[in-house]
Amino acid sequence: MKKFTRLSLLALLLLVLAACGVQSKASENEKLVIKIGYLPITHAAPLFLQDEEEYENYEIELVKFGSWPELMDALNTGRIDGASVLIQLAMKAKEKGIDLKAVALGHRDGNVLVVSPEINSVEELKGETFAIPNRFSTHNVLLYQMLKQNGVAYEDLNVIELAPAEMPAALAEGRIAGYVVAEPFGAISVALEKGKVLYQSEEVWKDSIDCGLVLHNRFIEENEELAKQFVQDYAQAGEVAHIGDEHAHAVIGKHINVEDEVLDLSLEWISYDNLKIEEDSYAILTESLIEMGLSKEPPSYEDFVNTSFIE
Repeated sequence: MKKFTRLSLLALLLLVLAACGVQSKASENEKLVIKIGYLPITHAAPLFLQDEEEYENYEIELVKFGSWPELMDALNTGRIDGASVLIQLAMKAKEKGIDLKAVALGHRDGNVLVVSPEINSVEELKGETFAIPNRFSTHNVLLYQMLKQNGVAYEDLNVIELAPAEMPAALAEGRIAGYVVAEPFGAISVALEKGKVLYQSEEVWKDSIDCGLVLHNRFIEENEELAKQFVQDYAQAGEVAHIGDEHAHAVIGKHINVEDEVLDLSLEWISYDNLKIEEDSYAILTESLIEMGLSKEPPSYEDFVNTSFIE
């Protein structure tokens, strides 16, 4: 009979250990790592604060992206477990068959429709260029609703998509007459006195749904109790962000490279308490998307939203 080589003996030993259900100490103590994508905006503040804490059963790995398309590609292909993302982009992915669940809001209100100092009314925007970050965004819906409520047709403006970081400079240079986007980019123009707030989002659509925390349904089904704990911890981090003390400002400031004055103004506009996605607000969103021709059949509230973790 031939002698076993050292490699064969090692392989046999590993098979015996596996059969006996023996685990290494490292694997027993290993925490599940939850990969969550984000953009460096104030709407992701609950994630920033959650990432500062230690949790018994899981660790958060925040994955930073430079644009929504990059983030959505990672989310749709399963390279991350979830994301803080424009809810409409996740809805569009759901329409295309990506099994996502929206489990919480990123924030409440806090979007501003910023215009150049010379603009004093919605009517004065006729014929002007107005920037949005993405046509599948609450910002685009807010623009549409503001115009509609003031008797101005959406087609009367030249609406363009522009990277959020470029918007303050474009307004200051006169290339656009206004914009609406995630914070802190609205606050930058206001703080520099290069723009002014024409409308706050709550004046146009109270409790509007913008960014949300979205998870792969596969992740939820495979880790139900942990997913529940993760979302509840996220909601608690939102309460900390809402209080807005020095600790919260310092943590958020580490992720968003703006002057203190800009961050203070941005956080002053935003609410982070009660991050449950309400059905009536979701209904307004879906109706707007259909009316604007952006979606023929948005996912239903029951099929897309899971609020059971923060009821």
